[in-house]
Order: sequence, then C-alpha cells, then structure tokens
Amino acid sequence: MPSHPNSCFKKTTLFAIAGVLIAIVPAAAAPSLGLDTAIVAETAEAGSFALVTQKQGASLVLDKGDWPGVLRAAGDLQADIRRVTGVKPALEIGRAPSGKSVVIAGTLGKSTLIDSLAKTGKIDTAPIAGKWESFIITTVANPLPHVAQALVIVGSDKRGAIYGIYEISEQIGVSPWYWWADAPVKQRNQLFIKTGTYVQGPPAVKYRGIFINDEEPAFGPWAREKFGGINSKMYAHMFELILRLRGNYLWPAMWGKAFNEDDPLNPKVADEYGIVMGTSHHEPMMRAQKEWGKHKKEYGNGEWNYATNEAGLNAFWQDGMSRNKHYEQIVTIGMRGDGDEPMVEGGDIAANMALMEHIVADQRKILAKTVNPDVTKVPQVWALYKEVADYYQDGMRVPDDVTLLWCDDNWGNNRRLPTAGERKRSGGAGIYYHFDYVGGPRSYKWINTNPLPKIWEQMSMAYEYGADRIWIVNVGDLKPMELPTEFFLRLAWNPRALPKEKIADFTRRWAEREFGPQHAADIADIVSRYAKYNGWRKPELLEPKTFSIVNYQEAERVLAGWSEIVAKAEEIDGKLPREARDAFFQLVLYPAKASATVAELHIATGLNQLYAKQKRGSANLMARHVRGLFEEDKNLSNLYHAINGGKWKHMMAQTRIGYTSWNDPKTNIMPALAEIAIPDEASMGVSVEGSESAWPGESKPAKLPVSDSINQQRHAIEIYKRGSKDFSYEATADKPWVKLSATSGNVKSDQRIWVGVDWDKVPVGNSNAIVTITRPEGESVPIQVSAVRSDKYTRKNTKAFGGLTGPTAIIAANATKNIEAGGARWDVIPDYGRGPSGMTIFPMTAASVQPPADSPRLEYQVLIPQAGDIRVDLITGPTLNVQPGRGVRVAVSFDDQPPHIIDAFAGQGDGRGGSHSPAIKDWGTWVKDNARTMKSTHTISEPGVHTLKIWMVDPGVVLEKLIIHTGDVRPSYFGPPATNQN
Repeated sequence: MPSHPNSCFKKTTLFAIAGVLIAIVPAAAAPSLGLDTAIVAETAEAGSFALVTQKQGASLVLDKGDWPGVLRAAGDLQADIRRVTGVKPALEIGRAPSGKSVVIAGTLGKSTLIDSLAKTGKIDTAPIAGKWESFIITTVANPLPHVAQALVIVGSDKRGAIYGIYEISEQIGVSPWYWWADAPVKQRNQLFIKTGTYVQGPPAVKYRGIFINDEEPAFGPWAREKFGGINSKMYAHMFELILRLRGNYLWPAMWGKAFNEDDPLNPKVADEYGIVMGTSHHEPMMRAQKEWGKHKKEYGNGEWNYATNEAGLNAFWQDGMSRNKHYEQIVTIGMRGDGDEPMVEGGDIAANMALMEHIVADQRKILAKTVNPDVTKVPQVWALYKEVADYYQDGMRVPDDVTLLWCDDNWGNNRRLPTAGERKRSGGAGIYYHFDYVGGPRSYKWINTNPLPKIWEQMSMAYEYGADRIWIVNVGDLKPMELPTEFFLRLAWNPRALPKEKIADFTRRWAEREFGPQHAADIADIVSRYAKYNGWRKPELLEPKTFSIVNYQEAERVLAGWSEIVAKAEEIDGKLPREARDAFFQLVLYPAKASATVAELHIATGLNQLYAKQKRGSANLMARHVRGLFEEDKNLSNLYHAINGGKWKHMMAQTRIGYTSWNDPKTNIMPALAEIAIPDEASMGVSVEGSESAWPGESKPAKLPVSDSINQQRHAIEIYKRGSKDFSYEATADKPWVKLSATSGNVKSDQRIWVGVDWDKVPVGNSNAIVTITRPEGESVPIQVSAVRSDKYTRKNTKAFGGLTGPTAIIAANATKNIEAGGARWDVIPDYGRGPSGMTIFPMTAASVQPPADSPRLEYQVLIPQAGDIRVDLITGPTLNVQPGRGVRVAVSFDDQPPHIIDAFAGQGDGRGGSHSPAIKDWGTWVKDNARTMKSTHTISEPGVHTLKIWMVDPGVVLEKLIIHTGDVRPSYFGPPATNQN
C-alpha cells in the first residue's frame, strides 16, 4: 500500500443482533455480529466438532436437489475455510456422507439429508419449521451410518440455510466485507465448533435491503473499468454481501441503467443467489426508467403519460412482468413522472388521484394475468414518496395487501409512520431511508455522514410504529457507507436485540471483527466520531462562516475534535500489519482524514477572509494553507484509488467542495481567497474574542466578554503583524485582579494572551479594568475587561446550573431530576446529535398528553441572577411529525408556573411533498443544521435558583441541549458550550 500523505493536522460478551438463542454454550469473544454467542474455538472442547484439525477439513455435504443459492453459499464456506486455514475441505453435492466428521447443510423440504435427520429425530426442526428465513446450527453425534459426528446447518427456507452457512463463515473470521472493503482474514490452524444448538430467526423486518443510487461519477466508472459494466459479474459480489449481512432485497442502479436489459443474466443470477429484486420508487412493474427511454417508440405514442398513452404503458408493463414473472420480486406499483419527477404538477387533485387509482387497478390486472391469478399473493409496494404521499394524505388508497412504503425526508428523518388503523393492513408498511441524496438543500453523495444513534432512533421508531415489512436504504455508491449499511441491516434483523445502550458496543465489535481486539475501542471511537462530526453539518454544506471563528472558540474546538481522531487513526495505521492497512484506509483513515481536511479547508478559508479584513499579515499564509488543503484532498482521493492495485479507482471521485446550489459541481472548486499587500514595516494589530473588528483603526472600543465568579471564564486577545517586520509588545492591566498569560513578547507570528481573573482579589459586584497592549515604538490598544462577583451566589453554596452573567447552556441528559409519569419517561440516547447524548420519550409510541397531567418531565436547577424576561432555547433533533394530526410539541415552565406548550410545526405549513423537499418553512434550516431550536419566553419575578421544567407533550422530540439567556447569546453554530451543575 502506498505511504499515506502527511496529516494536515498537528497531533495535539457479543450482544444479540440476530434473534433468539435456544441453547447457550459458554461464550468467548466472538468475531460475528450475528449470533449472540461464540461458537468457534481454536482448541477442542468436550464434544466440540472439528471443522479443521491437523490440516484436514470436514467435508461439506449437501443434497443436489437443494436451492442453487444454498449450494453456491456452501462453495463460499469452502473458500472461506481455505482463506482462514489454508485447508480446502471437500464439497460433496449429491453424495452419501461418510467420515469421522462432516458438515451437513441444507433446507427443510429441499434436502433429503436434512429431512431424514429430522424424521429420525436426530435434529429438532420445530423451532424453525414454516418460519421465514430462520436457521439452526447444531452438533449431532452419530447422525448417519458411517458418520461419527456432524455439524448440521438447516434453514427453514433457502435464505435461512444461506444465513446459517454464512454465520459459520463470519464466526471463523471472514468478514462480510472481505471483498468490498478488503477486510483482513485472520489465519488459524484449527477450527472447532462448540457443542450446542443455536436458533436464529425469523427476522423482525421481512424484507431488508439496499438501493444503489446516484452511481455517477464514482460507482459507474468503477464498475465499467473493473467489470465492463454494472453487470452480473459485479452484482454477484453485491448479492453475496447482502446475504452475508442477512439482507435479502435490492433496488439496483437506475440512473441510465437497466438491470434486466444491460445484462440479461442479472435477474437470473440474483434469483440463483436468493436475492429479492425490486425497482426504485418511480420505476413501476419491474421496468427501469432507461428501458422506457430506449423502447418508448415501441409503445403507443411514446408518452410517459397514462392519460394519453394508457395502452402503450400497459403493454410496456405487461412485457416487463412477463419477463420477470418467474423470479422472486417485490413489484413497485403506481407511477411518477419521467425522471423522478411528479407525474402531474398542480391541477385537479381529485382527478390526479382518480388517475392514480386507475393506474394501480390496471397494474394489478396485469399481475393477476401474468404472475398469479390471486394478485394478493404477489408482493407489491406503493412508495409514498414526495407528491405521492400527498395523494395518500388527500384520501387515495390502494388494496390492503399492498405494502405502504413510507419515506424519510431524504435527510434521515421519517416523514410519516403507520397509524393504529394502518397497522392492521395485511400488506403492512415499510420505510425507504437515505444515507445519500441528490436534491435540496444540497446533495450529499461523497462520504458517510450518518451517525448510528440517529439511524437507531429513526428506524427503531419506525419499527415500534409497525413499519416492519420492508426496510430499504439508499446507500449511493455503497462505498463508503459500509458501517451504516451493516448497522441498518443488522438492526432490521432484530431491533429489540440492539437497544440504544448497545450501539457503541456494536461499533466496537465491528472494529474488533475487522481489525482485532487491540485497537478496537479506539477504531470504534474514530468511526463514530467522524460520522458524528459529519452529521453536525454535511461536508457539502460547509462554508467559511459555518463555525464561528470569534465566539466560544467554536472553530478551534471543531478542529481540535477532528485533529484528535486523525492523529489517533494515523497512529493506529502505523501499528497495523500490512494486510490490514488497505481495509483500515477505506473504513477508518480515509473517511476521518478526508472529512477533517474538508472541514479544515472551510474554517481556514474563513480565517483567511477574517484576517484580510483585519489586515493581518497571516492572511496570506492562511490562503497558502487553504491551497495546500485543497491539494491534500485531491491526494487523499488519489491514494484511495491506488490502494490494492487500484481496485477502488473512481470510488472517491464524487465532488464535495464548491457547492452553490443543490446540484454538485462538476469538479471541486477552490473557495474564494483574499490576499493583501503587506507593508515593509513594523505594525501591530490587536483583536479580541467576540469581535471581528481589529485595533488600531476601529472607532468603537475593544471589549472582552464579561467573566463571572461562578463560571470563571477566561478570554482571548490576539496580537499580530500588519507589516512584514517583527516587533515586541507589552501587556499591562490597571487592576491587580486581572491575570494575563503573558505580559510581554516578540511577535514573529500571531500570538494569543489569555485574560483571566483572580477571584480572591476582585471586589463584590461589577468591576471594570483596562488591559493595554503596547508596541514600545508605536501603537497602543486599550481593551475593556469586566468581571462580576457575588458573595451570595458562589460556586460553593449555589447548587445550580448557570452563573452571574451570560447565557447558561445545559446538556439535556444532565437533568437534576427525571420524573416518570403516565407510563412514559425521558431517557437517554447515547452519542446522539451535537453533544454527548439526546433525551427522548420511551415508549416511542406513547400517547400525547396535556401537561402537567400524566406528563413525564425533566427538571434543572438554574441560577437566574436578575429578574425579568428569560428565554429558553431547546436544541432538538430535526424529527418530523410522523403521525397525522399530531405535532412535535414540548412544554416549558419555571417553578410552579403553568407549562407553556411550544410546537415545532406551528406556522410551518402543511408539509406536502413538492418536487425536492417537504413544504415546511424551516425544513431546509433544520436539515442543514441537523438540529432544530424551539423557543420559549418566561418572566421571573425574583432572582435566585429556579426550577426549569421540560414536559412531554408528544413523543418524538429528541432534546439535546438547553440554553437559558436574556438575548445575550453570541452568534455561533452550536451556541455557548454547556457547563455542569455547580
């Protein structure tokens, strides 16, 4: 692997994901994210099954009448055993098993071997018989004549058997990502399966899959170069991955692609593997949009308009269903406009709905004629996406056996979930979710920006509301969405087995499986944090002024966070064995370092522009630094494309710098930079925290933010050159209580002085002082310093959040009291959102309440130093109103005042679909920020410690942070940093 470029930064018991375990053996650390116990060991135990020992492997035996996908998966297991041990076991299909130890795998009802074992009582198949995609792994003594011991893998159906086979592959040490991310395979000399019986399934969500989308300029060129196209050779790798992750469903690439026509082997191979195929939300009846563009002249008048070309479209759909009728599929019904647009803009809503109902009725006639006369037996889905959701809202309905596929807002926030009445429909409901999107406010297609806690919160809520028939997620080009893709599919297998408390453990286990236990905790931290930081603000949305450069040290704190994980990733990279470094670069180092580079580039651009305004000489150095970061971004992509002999060339070709609208620029664009003429002289400049101004030259006085004796803040002064020559300075204070981190120095580059307060010396009350920065040969800048001290409210005797001045920010989880009511409670989602956690209501399906009756509440002891109007800002996740007629409401009060209810959707519009985004007034701001601010104002009659109460009204609010202030919050992205209770 080529060496990595130098960093742009200075270094400053497996949980159950998969289902029920029938019999448990003593567990050791396991490499699998499937079973909840380890069943593979490298040393023999009493009764254990020898899979490989003394350079001999147990034969793999299957019935030739079994499903092709099962036989093929057994071949993968054979190859996996060889990858791990160097031993290639015999694969015997259709032969009578014999030998000391054999592996017998197969499907109930399709394998005579399996059926005979069940009939003779050697295995008990009752736990899985007749169930969907379930399997048993068990060890059996003397199962058949001439066989001393067998490892039996039995599936209730073809995918159940396949999942059981792949469970063994993962347990012995072959990651599902061994091909797609070059995950290393740990070598072992011996493999033993512990005695016991293990049962998994059925899955909680019936159909679990991914959507390959937005495949240019990355996925498409990669596939054409490596495989000659997005064809069956490429898809074979994708089908295998989906199955190894216990998925079963795929929407194929669709922009200029036709799955069934580009390579006629595509559907055949998918069916042989055992993949359920579908088509995207706007490609009905198993036909791709490209097919219509190619063949439309053959069908009627060639118009994609049912009102004017009904016969032509029906013939087109009939041909598609005739072609695909023998394959396992979920048929998309309904119709949208050509090119993923609304079919009809505006017009008579009733007429539009009547036309859509007519389309669906005709499509079902085609299905009955072509696939099954009992059309209710044909899996169908109606995607309620964008304007189609408006038809449903206005009263349009489809037959009960059709699955309603609800959608997020394209930014990971579910727009609608089933009501109690809708949960009774036989077709059930599903979710179409996004990790990648083309559209407003800006497309995001480059890198993983999907923190797992956010995915968990939204998809767990979907499951609790009964959306459990289909989960399909748009993964863009698949890479680099490896971790969230696996999390999504594992969560779909059994959401209840992956509670919020185990999200971090999932990530650690994932890191351990891929890279071993030594660095697993640190790797998990890196991948969690890079996704979290990208979730703050997606890279495509970053701008030079996103993070404040002058307030709360915000930009510095953002860079420090990035710098820490990049340094950690580079350190680990240097310690890993060579065979692990390609995978580490793809999964950990590149996404962390490249994301950090883009974030720093925008912050550095903001610094350059500010420095030019302040006439700092360092403005030009910062411009040079931005150009270097722009090249660093390019170099990192080139390195990605070079690893493993260029296997992943093109995969990081997606642009991410230079967006000016929703659409991505054709190339990355260098941001506008400022350069200034620097006089050949010694000239001093001074700036202060909280202001973009600079002195000398500014008419208003320089003034630092106020400090107080409870918060004991310190604030920064910066001294810099405005000319080319160095100079010396002196810093003095006219009051003895002012503490300066430096009182003199020589300025060769920008320098910072920290101004603090000696609280033992400052008088009680409001105090003012002047710090003067002087260049002995010239300029002098006075700076106002203010401090507030109280002998009534002190750190020692005031047990509350807040201080004597400025805003008070509180992490929501740090409540003084958390009081349950009405069977509901506020509870923490670790690592959710902008800070360390979020607080939301459980159960997620709790009924709305009118506080204070039966309303759970959070209480915070807050110091209010002055009477008057107090504002409370609640920073929440951008969750949407997923139930009709219900808002996203919460109530706020102080002390015994009546709760004041605020609704995030008050005055926001009706939320109807539109072409690119829901018609919600502030929705664009919410998704850009991945947060929402809900505001409330209250009157406090007496200063002192008061109890702030946050009451539940509706479930679904995720509360992250509270800011209590009087209008004195300085502009910034995150707001003031949170403090702990005194």
